[in-house]
Amino acid sequence: MPQTLCHCCSVDQGGAAPVFSVTAQVDGDRLRVQVTGEVDMATADTMFQTALREPTKQLTLDLRAVTFFDSAAIHAVVRLAQRFPDALTVLPSPQVRRVLDISGLGDQDWLARP
Repeated sequence: MPQTLCHCCSVDQGGAAPVFSVTAQVDGDRLRVQVTGEVDMATADTMFQTALREPTKQLTLDLRAVTFFDSAAIHAVVRLAQRFPDALTVLPSPQVRRVLDISGLGDQDWLARP
């Protein structure tokens, strides 16, 4: 049975309910990073660092629960694509897909199709 390791991080922004969380789960040589909420300049590096926390050969970045995605988030994903050539899969929410399409990244091999 493969070993599973989980990490979780939430960012509390001003006493309100956290609008960002990230978890990482290792299964063999695959890491799945699940992100929820808003990925912006305050949280993009946390997403990026969580994806690098464990050594892995394959990375799935699950952004299906992301509601906001800005240029800092785009930069973090591009950096992950550079670190994991041919080994990154991004599962986008409709909002993330729209931002990536507008930015010219909608046809990247690492972006999962609906």
